Amino acid sequence: MAVFASGSLSVQAETLGTRAPIAFLYAPATDTSLYLKDADTGFEPGSLVKVMTAATVFEALSSGEVTPETTCKVSEHAWRTGGAPSRRATMFAAIKSEIPVMDLLRGLLIHNANDAAIVLAECLDGSEEAFAGRMNTLAAALGMKGSHFVNPTGYGELENPDGKAEANRTTARDMAMLAKMILDQHKSYYPLFSELEFTWNNIFQRNKNPLLGEIRELDGLGAGQAASGFSGLASVERNGRRVIAVVAGLADEKARLAAMKEVVEGAWDYFAVQRIFARGETVTDAKVFGGTASSVPLRAVSDVDVLLPRGGTLDYRLRVVYSGPLKAPVRMGTPSGEIQVLGNDGIVYRAPLETAGEVDEGSLEERALGAVSYYLFGWF
Repeated sequence: MAVFASGSLSVQAETLGTRAPIAFLYAPATDTSLYLKDADTGFEPGSLVKVMTAATVFEALSSGEVTPETTCKVSEHAWRTGGAPSRRATMFAAIKSEIPVMDLLRGLLIHNANDAAIVLAECLDGSEEAFAGRMNTLAAALGMKGSHFVNPTGYGELENPDGKAEANRTTARDMAMLAKMILDQHKSYYPLFSELEFTWNNIFQRNKNPLLGEIRELDGLGAGQAASGFSGLASVERNGRRVIAVVAGLADEKARLAAMKEVVEGAWDYFAVQRIFARGETVTDAKVFGGTASSVPLRAVSDVDVLLPRGGTLDYRLRVVYSGPLKAPVRMGTPSGEIQVLGNDGIVYRAPLETAGEVDEGSLEERALGAVSYYLFGWF
């Protein structure tokens, strides 16, 4: 049974604003959603899909399915659809040549190469469609509920069994979730996003991410363009603080860059770290069943430092969630739920709690009285 204890937190707040129809600002270190604007509204990501393509390949590398040195053959389909004949972004991979996975990843993330995306998809699963299935499996595992992928490039549509055309879809929240996964689980590959240049097939090309170099300390991830507008996904680290920002639905490149600057700079202009509870500080008491005591304190596992708005006034709610009542015996330091900070758009922060005391198993009489109390009155 979920047990909740609520409180309130009054903080100072000035409102971050952006011209982007869709925006999301997230602090991964504290799992804090700083700003949301239609963050769960779907949009077509265009080439931003290649970030998901890269993450899917990173997973294959981590599992040992392939290695950075594994070579992949360039099919006629990959060459014609994503290579020089396509007149789209390409690494100019020669037909029937064999290219190491790591070089294909560089082509994908530095050149924004469509041929690299298709070759990687065919190398792992035989076709773009089959690889899209792998992308969707990963998206589901990550909790990317608003995303569906039909190919690794971001271009075109796929006809489903009903004869209807399906396009790639995602949300700002999902893209931020994907960026966090890459930063957390594939940190060794993350620098690929910020490599400034790559030469392949004797052709020199600079990094095609239009956001790179335009925002101070931005070190990844990508940008896209589709029928629903221009979009961008960025990660920025300054003075030891990292934020992930997403914007979508912009009219052109200039508007996308301006919106991204508004959202990113807002992390430092409008938010400051506030300590709600220190490490080891008691947050609340949890009910205990069948013990020598009816409750046990819950304490913060680490300092509860939250990025919260400053200036003006804004109310946040605190909530403790645990599965209760806890069953005796209860030992010190047992993980027992979490503290949540809730704003108008839902949970903006969460942190784990643990027991700060011990409760031994009660006598037969004490356990019987506890059982009667529970069935008569519950635990609220």
